[in-house]
Amino acid sequence: MTQSAAIVTGAAGDIGAAIAARLAEDHDVVLLADIDAAAAAAVASRLGPASRFVAIGCDVTSETSISEVAKRAADAGLVRTLVNNAGAARATSLHDTTPEIWRADNALNLEAAFLCFRAFEPMLKASKGSVVNIASVNGMNVFGHPAYSAAKAGLLHFTRLVAVEYGKFGIRSNAVAPGTVKTQAWEARAAANPNVFEEARRWYPLQRVVDPKDVANAVGFLAGPLAAAISGVCLPVDCGLTAGQAELARTFSQSEHY
Repeated sequence: MTQSAAIVTGAAGDIGAAIAARLAEDHDVVLLADIDAAAAAAVASRLGPASRFVAIGCDVTSETSISEVAKRAADAGLVRTLVNNAGAARATSLHDTTPEIWRADNALNLEAAFLCFRAFEPMLKASKGSVVNIASVNGMNVFGHPAYSAAKAGLLHFTRLVAVEYGKFGIRSNAVAPGTVKTQAWEARAAANPNVFEEARRWYPLQRVVDPKDVANAVGFLAGPLAAAISGVCLPVDCGLTAGQAELARTFSQSEHY
């Protein structure tokens, strides 16, 4: 019997690792692709046996590199789930965004998802599989990091394009839009500012930031049978941020209205 496989890009990071662990509950093999092959191997080793967690070095901005990963995936099993998780943000303001940063952020956060989808398209057709793109609340509202945000907004539209055009093949395409996620990058900020999470959580109605497992559980749901009729949607995993900011709501409720 052919094994079912899932592939997660950017799998060496905290969010990618959590997604890989969650997808292992529903797939026989999970391929962890990351530009840092050694880091991906360390994560794979921590998650479980090499027969189930396969680390692969991959530059998701390179068609050649992605093609090699697709070949490895075909040998591992029938790819049922593709998670485009790799991403990064650079300049925080539009003024500081150079043309090089704009192109690099779009290549990693938008074009890479397109390249990966096209490489895995035949396998996803065969499995009537699922694509889950990790977007961001930055793609829904303005929270800084303009090049990254524009790319994530494009990723949301790409998600819908795949859903509409490839639904006839049984392929579902959805996105998860995390808010602030408590990763190692934020731990570094906390080392410099111990109050960073306390300062951040006041903007969130749930009074906390997102855990990588929260993102992973959303991915597991969208990729699984319980979401069989769901395609073309963006699921915010943001502790209520995009519903409205708690601090602002309190401010307005205490102000005088005319």
